[in-house]
Amino acid sequence: MSAKVKVVKRKGDTLPEKLYLVEVLKGMKTSFGHFWRNLRDNSRLYVRHYPEQQPEITPRWRGRHRLTTHEDGSIKCVACFMCQTNCPSRCIMIEAGERLDDRDEKLPVRFDIDLLECIYCGYCVEACPKDAIRMDTGIFSLVEHNREKMLVGLDELAATPGAFTEDDYQKRGL
Repeated sequence: MSAKVKVVKRKGDTLPEKLYLVEVLKGMKTSFGHFWRNLRDNSRLYVRHYPEQQPEITPRWRGRHRLTTHEDGSIKCVACFMCQTNCPSRCIMIEAGERLDDRDEKLPVRFDIDLLECIYCGYCVEACPKDAIRMDTGIFSLVEHNREKMLVGLDELAATPGAFTEDDYQKRGL
């Protein structure tokens, strides 16, 4: 039983094909075509004029994280480690402590999210049984000058307000 082998002649034997000159010129033609079109009429540009025109943020947007609180101001998180366990990028670090207000057994003493490691998948929000963590802040631009500021702690997560009201969620059926 012998296998049939099909021999395919390789292209690129001539000098212009070896130098990729034809393909480079085709690419340059396309680039200069876009350049001249945009130079003549810049109303059809493929860019937004950021920051003058802010993007529209919908309630389904997964932006920066926040921790929700009860009416009395205490954090809803019970330190069950579901978000930390479910996080594929391992960017959530929780340290639990005993809760003394008889609401739940535990509360987070430390709740850190490394925003540089986070892939914004939303699995932490889906895993939370108490709706304690959300990604509805509307913050889409995360820029800092050093890495330490991208590690968001418990106090900052609890102080970050949500960008949407319950009416926004009900309008969209979320």
